[in-house]
Amino acid sequence: MSGTGPSPRARTPPPILTVPSAVRPFYLEGAPVRGQLVRLGPLADALLTRHDLAEPVARLLGEALALTAGLAAALKFEGSFSLQVRGSGPVDMLLADCTGQGALRGYARAAADGVAALGPLPSAAALLGSGHLAFTLDQGPGMDRYQGIVPLEGETLADLALTWFSVSQQLEAAVVLAAAPTASGWRASALLCERIAFAGGEGRRRTPEEDDEAWRQAALFAGSVTLEELLDDSLPAERLLWRLFHELEPRAQAPKPLSYGCRCSRERIGRVLAGFDAADLDEMAEDGTITVTCEFCNVDFRFARDDVAVVSGSA
Repeated sequence: MSGTGPSPRARTPPPILTVPSAVRPFYLEGAPVRGQLVRLGPLADALLTRHDLAEPVARLLGEALALTAGLAAALKFEGSFSLQVRGSGPVDMLLADCTGQGALRGYARAAADGVAALGPLPSAAALLGSGHLAFTLDQGPGMDRYQGIVPLEGETLADLALTWFSVSQQLEAAVVLAAAPTASGWRASALLCERIAFAGGEGRRRTPEEDDEAWRQAALFAGSVTLEELLDDSLPAERLLWRLFHELEPRAQAPKPLSYGCRCSRERIGRVLAGFDAADLDEMAEDGTITVTCEFCNVDFRFARDDVAVVSGSA
């Protein structure tokens, strides 16, 4: 299929960008905890600046990206893990997804006037309104697709994540999310702590009651982290984990990379267009050209209407 390429009003092509140590898994020797410390670094800026988002919306999307990356990193899978919110508020759609290889992308659809009417610091609850949050693990054809859905209850995205942990996973968790513009551009981070099952037996260091107390202490320590600590590129992950959890003997594990992960392509979009019939293609065309915009990376792809008709066999 021939075509005219990206349109003049499109942004530059998505960057080739990988942050090698974006996710630092860890566990605590002194508490029944495993966790993920996610710090997107420059990847946050690359993802959030593809669209002209109001600051509150960019903050919300940054938190969603960091949360999704952390949850995906805790799994072993092929395919994609996604967060999707459908709400009645000014942000009626929020989407982030991460592949098993760490390719991350996200999108927020927002009504600018509605966001502005909420003031400078609206909560996630005000931005999203009523609706639901879904986490989906899709491992491709022939594999079972897991989805956990919870209502939008709580003031923050972290509150929504805790509801999902409790209702869908039946796990206790601590979740801290942060996203903000900094001197180095947008940054986003997540600290996720999950309580793991008690393991009894000979040589066990703690009783179930001691595990309960150790978990409460770990959750308290996690909640003490500041936005500045989470978003500080100069503060190593190992040092931050030690600063927070040194009384509980933190053990950092091998880091995991994250990369800019929009998976759009001219070829893929062309195949989708080829599935439409002639009437639909005619309706899409403007001055003989069909323009398709990727919602994730905000790049326009233009196709000559006649070229699409030849491929689709619907002329």
